[in-house]
Amino acid sequence: MSGSGKRPSDLRSDGLREAPAVRMSDIHKSYGAVQANRGASLEVGVGEIHALVGENGAGKSTLMRMLAGLFPPDAGRIDVNGRDVTGWSAASAIRAGVGMVHQHFMLIPTLTIAENVVLGREPMRGLALDMAKALIEVRTVAEQFGFTMNVRERVRDLSVGEAQRVEILKALFRGARMLILDEPTAVLSPPEVQELWRVLRSLRADGGTIILITHKLDEVMDVSDHITVLRHGETVATMLTTNATPAGIARAMVARDVDLVTVPATLPAGAAPPAQPPLPAAEGASRRRAERAASLTPLQVQSLTVTGSRREPRVRDLSLTVSPGEILGIAGVEGNGQTELVEAIAGLRPVAAGSITLGDHDITALHVHRRAALGLAHIPEDRHRRGLILDYSVADNLILGRQASFAHHPGGTFDRRRVLENARERIARFDIRPADPALPARSLSGGNQQKIVVAREMGGDFSVLLAAQPTRGVDVGAIEFIHAQLRAARDAGKAILLVSAELAEILALADRVAVMYGGRIVGLMPRAEASVDRIGPLMTGAREGAAVPA
Repeated sequence: MSGSGKRPSDLRSDGLREAPAVRMSDIHKSYGAVQANRGASLEVGVGEIHALVGENGAGKSTLMRMLAGLFPPDAGRIDVNGRDVTGWSAASAIRAGVGMVHQHFMLIPTLTIAENVVLGREPMRGLALDMAKALIEVRTVAEQFGFTMNVRERVRDLSVGEAQRVEILKALFRGARMLILDEPTAVLSPPEVQELWRVLRSLRADGGTIILITHKLDEVMDVSDHITVLRHGETVATMLTTNATPAGIARAMVARDVDLVTVPATLPAGAAPPAQPPLPAAEGASRRRAERAASLTPLQVQSLTVTGSRREPRVRDLSLTVSPGEILGIAGVEGNGQTELVEAIAGLRPVAAGSITLGDHDITALHVHRRAALGLAHIPEDRHRRGLILDYSVADNLILGRQASFAHHPGGTFDRRRVLENARERIARFDIRPADPALPARSLSGGNQQKIVVAREMGGDFSVLLAAQPTRGVDVGAIEFIHAQLRAARDAGKAILLVSAELAEILALADRVAVMYGGRIVGLMPRAEASVDRIGPLMTGAREGAAVPA
């Protein structure tokens, strides 16, 4: 069913109508001049998994934050289990069993996993925290839902994927019966995603209600019962998943046909990715120029060892090369050294042993700015921690790391006219929304924040790009665009090291595929030889072998 998005409550098996778990009617919400929701509606049945989809900035997260009590709507009504809760508090929502897992983490880095999970519900012994009981309780819930983690570890030492799992565990620990998940699988491996689906289906079978915000249409088709689509803050379609197709959902999201990811998210066992279509003549000439330059090696990593926060090796004697006109894709379950590898190459983490060269330059000990000046660009996996200053404007974030080139003279004030011109050009080119250079970055959706980082790093002159999770949390239209940018950069002779938790993305883009496990490269193959049944076991260590020379 399409249209306003309102649908009648589902008929129960006994033929009686049941009040929906959630009914949001004619919801409006603005932040200054930015209208996030304009008459949006949503109806979610009891005991269903409901997918909420839309472009970046469509108002999905804003709508769900109002449901979770983080702020009230400007207008409209919110009913939960037949009760008007419009404007309720986050504490009231939690007491009513509504839990939200946010796309960007709400954890305290200096506390342990267990301390974060029990925060606000701490078991006490007299006036002190009963840590022994807290550890037992958190471990029990973690084991119940299939999460493997050391609950004594501090959050600051976790990978992005591990921190995401802590957020999910925290909501489940609080007894959430209505679970709102905002891009929960953005940092999970395929086995972890399937385990999460098992958890959600179990909750649904027990009468729980799940609202899933996701950009991954294969996930929508795999796990949801109903789908609601938002566009520009309005509800434009509601449909049964069994009646939907990925192409139809994408069309509703962006009001045009979308070229979905070249390689399907789930390939048949043994299947290799299809060959890319022939390049147009101009692009083919560019590619041939890149191939002629392939004897140059802009990025070479030799015998690299990188340690973690506890001085344990996270990257172990690793070697690789990335040549001009090539995308080298690194596949692997998160937490196997990919983050440390990229940060060491970018200059954000010290090297314990080995070397990194960029062209003819040894950059192993160089500062980040010197590496950038030599042509190294970096899209970090964690845009909040490494890619943006959230309180700065979009325009100022678009020149981070390159401020000196926008000054009137060395050490002088910024040429604001040039800063704004740069912002307007990149906002238009990369379709950053809202298209206002003066807005603080924190006021944009997660996907549009990611576009700021991509626009800054790929909009200038570079020879080597480190692209870590470049499409994390962005919509299908933006994925299509970013993939096109990566291919265009490759075809123009740039060298790209692509790290992605999405195997489909690696297979869609890479010329060669490397697999990391335990801090080592345990497999390296041409794209034509890459397949799910070959890569999958390597990702889990089932067939771990000696490191493959680059």
